[in-house]
Amino acid sequence: MAMLDGKVAIVTGGATGLGRCHALELARLGARVVVNDLGAAADGSGRDEGRARAVCEEIAALGGEAIPHFGDVADWNDSKAMIDLAASKWGDVNILVCNAGFLRDAILFNMTEQDFDAVIRVHLKGHFLAMRHATAYWRQRAKAGNPVYGRIVATSSESAFFAPPGQPNYASAKAGIVSLAMGAAQLMQKYGVTANVIMPRARTRMNDSGPLAAMFKKPEQGFDTFAPENVSPLVAWLASPLSQNVSGQVFVIWGKSVVVASRPRLDKKFDSTAAWTVDSLQGELGPHFEKLEPVKDGFTVPAM
Repeated sequence: MAMLDGKVAIVTGGATGLGRCHALELARLGARVVVNDLGAAADGSGRDEGRARAVCEEIAALGGEAIPHFGDVADWNDSKAMIDLAASKWGDVNILVCNAGFLRDAILFNMTEQDFDAVIRVHLKGHFLAMRHATAYWRQRAKAGNPVYGRIVATSSESAFFAPPGQPNYASAKAGIVSLAMGAAQLMQKYGVTANVIMPRARTRMNDSGPLAAMFKKPEQGFDTFAPENVSPLVAWLASPLSQNVSGQVFVIWGKSVVVASRPRLDKKFDSTAAWTVDSLQGELGPHFEKLEPVKDGFTVPAM
């Protein structure tokens, strides 16, 4: 038997790039897969159902089972229908890989309200709705006395840590996804459901042009560090029984490397014998920050 035989997986944004690779990897390990994708362009425009159908055909050619779902993950009814489709077709839902998203980059003071809202919607709300309906399904299943096997793999980005000034919408959404998944991990632990976050460095439609294109360019020869296929084994491992004791974790992955992120920690503490005043704050904080450089030594950190 393959590791994921009998398991039912949903991959959002599963028709191209990372999502396609995840869907194929899960299918190779025996999972039945719902391939969710609107077929939108890298900026979220347009629709093409052929892409999700093509991935389902690839999975069928491997001897697996897959069905497409063309709903909008950031729409309440479409997202619930996605969960219901998997459960009605194959009798259960076991693995949720949230991957759908697109970019609309701009410097903060140039960004439009529409572009901010659209990116927050597809990434953060899309994760929320899929996780909301999946966790409700698992809770109801547990209450009915049925066995629960649940795995959530959320997709964030190192932009959540580094806050690139040209991605105020994307970085905010990706930071929110980490908090959302950490809350889900705590909530669902008693039901035997895990929730983890990946931060992939991989070549996708979102970085095949623009300032990052050169970094992610496919090499003419040798190992392809940023091939999306490099990320999918981690997704499959987190979806498998092998990771039953792994939850509430954040993984940065690229090439042949995986970095497990540590939780944020508080730094230097200042105490006062009386209520703070502007003068007493200056007396304590002033000397501390005189030794530090603005921004460089702040909460933001440089890219690895």
